[in-house]
Amino acid sequence: MQPSSQNTPSVQRSHSATLLVGGDLGVVGRAVVEHFEANPAWEVLAISRRTPDYPTQARFLSLDLANRAQCQQVLTEARGVTHVVFAALAPASTPSAEVSINLAMLTNLIESLEENGAPLERALLVQGAKVYGAHLGPYRTPAKESDSRHLPPNFYYDQEDYVREHGAARGWNWTAVRPSGMCGLSIGSPMNLALTLGIYGSLCHELHVPLRFPGTNAGYTHLQELTDAGLLARAIAWALTEECCAGEAFNITNGDLIRWQNLWPALATFFGTSLEAPLPLPLATFMADKDETWSTMVGKYKLHPYRLSEMAGFEFTDFLFRLDYDVISDTRKARRSGFQECLDSQNALLELLQCLRAKHIIP
Repeated sequence: MQPSSQNTPSVQRSHSATLLVGGDLGVVGRAVVEHFEANPAWEVLAISRRTPDYPTQARFLSLDLANRAQCQQVLTEARGVTHVVFAALAPASTPSAEVSINLAMLTNLIESLEENGAPLERALLVQGAKVYGAHLGPYRTPAKESDSRHLPPNFYYDQEDYVREHGAARGWNWTAVRPSGMCGLSIGSPMNLALTLGIYGSLCHELHVPLRFPGTNAGYTHLQELTDAGLLARAIAWALTEECCAGEAFNITNGDLIRWQNLWPALATFFGTSLEAPLPLPLATFMADKDETWSTMVGKYKLHPYRLSEMAGFEFTDFLFRLDYDVISDTRKARRSGFQECLDSQNALLELLQCLRAKHIIP
């Protein structure tokens, strides 16, 4: 089959397609829900343990994916599901513990759908540069989808092996996308760079201090990449429906590379702060006492009344800002296969920050 040049689903259906999104309140899941619910050809169901904090027409199912019995019971309401986007992620204290919980959540979801008679066609896994060992230290870049795995454990490997083998036995197929440096509109996601930057920059402005890069000099100057959540959602729509994507994984990023030293002046301008040299301030530590300050800002600027501690986690941002090696994914496979969209990362990030401001998330 020739790769499609379109970035929207091309499959024509005589019956409605039903999408189930796992991890819907995260930076990826929210963007996927918002993208698909705008398409009348799709019914959208989403799994969450919390009430959605954004306007949506999707049908939400309250469910703990780690609870098999609960999955079996609640997913009786999802008998029509044809496609799954699995963007759920549970942290754990060790890599082997990560495998246990994250593989269990996936198997609980898939097998409960099957037990309830869902006519599954394709499951899509949202992975990341962790597949290539980016979390461990310097690795081969630009990373290609065909690169060898590192010594396990790595829960992405177990999940991918499961959908490959289990899907083949049950008559449905799989695909995977591998973004890096996620930026979106979600609240409460530990991996949403746009929101953590928005909070940090807003606090710097409020406290009349320069917007210093809070990582190391190496993190300031090494090459990294970003992925806009909206772009990723469009890539997922493509990968979920194109025949050429079955059984394949794809690196998906904005398509360019960044150095934070080049973006930082534009961020300082956006927040209206001065700009000075980097200073390694671990945000997870320096944000720990800012709840009261943020609460005052909520009243002053009429922001949504989120507590700072529930809005974002800063550990992942600290990790990225201290990397002393490049993080680069080769995205040519997706382009050759039909998804050719790209974005200017600086412009996309500034647009997201402006959107967070317009939605009264940040001042």
